[in-house]
Amino acid sequence: MTKKRDLRTGRSVWQEKRAPSVPGWQLTGDASADVVVIGAGISGAMVADMLSEAGLDVLIVDRRGPVRGSTVASTALLQYEIDQPLTKLSRQIGEEAAIRAWRRSRLALDGLCARIRALSLAPMRQRDSLYLAGNLLDAEALSREGEARRLAGFETAFLDAAALEERFGIRRRAALLGYDNVEVDPRALAAAFLRIAIARGARLASPVEIVDIDARPRSVVLRTKAGARISSRHVVFCTGYEIPFGHEPKGHQAISTWAIATVPQPRRLWPERCFIWEASEPYLYLRTTPDGRVICGGEDEDFVDEEARDRLIAAKTGTLQKKLAGLFPELDTEVDFAWAGTFGASTTGLPTIGEMPGRKNCWAVMGFGGNGITYSRIGAEIVRAGLTGKGDPDAELYAYRA
Repeated sequence: MTKKRDLRTGRSVWQEKRAPSVPGWQLTGDASADVVVIGAGISGAMVADMLSEAGLDVLIVDRRGPVRGSTVASTALLQYEIDQPLTKLSRQIGEEAAIRAWRRSRLALDGLCARIRALSLAPMRQRDSLYLAGNLLDAEALSREGEARRLAGFETAFLDAAALEERFGIRRRAALLGYDNVEVDPRALAAAFLRIAIARGARLASPVEIVDIDARPRSVVLRTKAGARISSRHVVFCTGYEIPFGHEPKGHQAISTWAIATVPQPRRLWPERCFIWEASEPYLYLRTTPDGRVICGGEDEDFVDEEARDRLIAAKTGTLQKKLAGLFPELDTEVDFAWAGTFGASTTGLPTIGEMPGRKNCWAVMGFGGNGITYSRIGAEIVRAGLTGKGDPDAELYAYRA
């Protein structure tokens, strides 16, 4: 039903700790549910949380196991800032729609943070973000981007070269400073959402592979590789970058990306420990961890050949180390963790969320772009609204465009 990918290789920094436990349920024969959620990563976990809270009977299935796919490879910079600058997105989809997309991202992040606190799910830390001038947006273009954000209601500070070096010790031509983003451990957060949903009565069955789906006017029937039949009213694909066959949305692209985590060095980190990302191609981004490591990622490549991706881990690790040393010469760039993963991108930087064309009662949450976890929240909100008959005012922004 979905493309099978080797989603990640290497050992991510989140695997330093023992995998969080998630209660399972044994699928021994045929079953039924209001909603079947396919995928037990961060998107599936958030969808299951919201649908179980809405009173629906939820069955989650995953062919690997809970939180064993691309979520483990995420670097988990939870930002409201979309990969696509507001000025560029406005040219692509119109100013009004672009501002709506940015505002929804801000609201989604705020809502996610409130939910994490309300349910005591997992530790999180508020971080501001520095967006450095680069080869995609120079200092002048970055100034225009900052003005556009401020006019749209996003508090943003423009830092020239002198201010940037004085405050953060970074020698670049300019940067935008954004506020109130969040860092988390994505594996711990996904597991916590799954446990909350299960505590409400949701069931998690794995490893279970779905091999056929029969979408009917008022129901969906799924068949597993083991021969079991699962009947439901709705199905939600939360399969990350393993896209259902025949349902690749327009403008989507799977890419390969790499990341490293340094040795702990809490006394050497930059002021305020803000997120750092570049308006450049290839992409570069940085964050820290609670024990003082630096996570540095990027160097994306437009291919998904897993063997070729994995062969590049050593070379990409060296490149990321050099870039990190160039930005902060005082840091120790010795690497404790290095990993590679397959992620999704889109031409607009926006996700694809909604009912799948030609498959009645089948929905998908595809959080393409660097805002994947924020988009998972938006996806959970839109799916809940759709399945409970309320509708979402922004659903069209993210709808399938095949």
